[in-house]
Amino acid sequence: MIFYFLLAPVIAACVYWLATSVCMAIFFKGWGLSGFGLHAQRADTPSPATHPLVSLIKPVCGLEKNLYENLVTACNQDYPNYEVIYSLQNKNDPALKILEKIRSENSNKKILIVVDETAVGPNGRLCNIYNASQKSSGEIFVFSDSDMFLEKDYLQNIIAPFEDQKVGVSCTLFKAWKANNIPESLELLSFNADFVPSIVFAYVTKASIACPGGSQAIRRDVLEKIGGLKPLANYLVEDFELGQRVLKTGFKIHFAPYVAATGVDLKSFKDWWRHQVYWDQNTRAANPVGFFFTWIIRGIPFACLYTLLAGPQAAAVFAVTLGTRITTTIINSLFLKDTDGIKAVWLLPFRDLLGIFVWFASFVKRKTYWKGRQFIIQKGKMVEVS
Repeated sequence: MIFYFLLAPVIAACVYWLATSVCMAIFFKGWGLSGFGLHAQRADTPSPATHPLVSLIKPVCGLEKNLYENLVTACNQDYPNYEVIYSLQNKNDPALKILEKIRSENSNKKILIVVDETAVGPNGRLCNIYNASQKSSGEIFVFSDSDMFLEKDYLQNIIAPFEDQKVGVSCTLFKAWKANNIPESLELLSFNADFVPSIVFAYVTKASIACPGGSQAIRRDVLEKIGGLKPLANYLVEDFELGQRVLKTGFKIHFAPYVAATGVDLKSFKDWWRHQVYWDQNTRAANPVGFFFTWIIRGIPFACLYTLLAGPQAAAVFAVTLGTRITTTIINSLFLKDTDGIKAVWLLPFRDLLGIFVWFASFVKRKTYWKGRQFIIQKGKMVEVS
């Protein structure tokens, strides 16, 4: 039949999905699935032999869902030697009151609030982190986004790999959680069913650099050797650029088998669409060739198209593809303790069908959006549109 060529991405996608589950099992080899397989049990938390001073930097921009609940977790870490730096770029930011409340409630902790409008480049998040780093005292910087909910053992886990002096950057995974509507559930699935497994796959197979900035630690001396944060402020995917420079300097990127949690805050399908295109533009900017060929692992749309064109007798192809997709997603969710994703898995086929349009839009749309600002991407760098 002339439609057989549509089976190539279907088969490739099924193989890839199965491979991500194998990689998740390898990555979390220190974990075990307990009970009926509804959650993962973390191994004993590593305890660093030494406790270098850590600067836990939380860039903040505007009010977000559960902002107080997420930010206050930075003050409750079971680590004996750290400071928390909350950073804003606008003295009129409404989040400032929340930060002052957190500081007053935790007067026994070393907490610094930095309000600095200095912009060393168009990447607002990176500028916020850079401004905070100029006020920090730590031997190790930990960058953790404002929507991250940090368990008490977070710092111990992300710092432990630095006992190996060859480690320049330490990262943890992070899952999306607490979706309250369909756009947020679709975002959660994109994150937990695609983004996180792809990071683990890249890390285990060494197919690509993985260095997500949302939960990232770097030694101060390594940061100085790569030229600091300032040169990264022009890039859309600044964490990927940082990872490349660390590797070129001869240090390693290490992932701790640990999962933090990040919130999703989308009020409409328009918000969801813009954020999905933004994510794909990030991936495309970091690895243009690799991103282009991700069409070959988008099995659901091609299986659907094959079934429509080849007739009812091809329905088994769609059933097997959908079954493989859902099964591997649930397996991966067990490792992530992602009960929210398992509950929303019924939306996965719809999300995958929309995903092919998002992929296409990331090629044809020149603008991207961040915190209400518009940018044009030119060779991986950001140029703000006034």
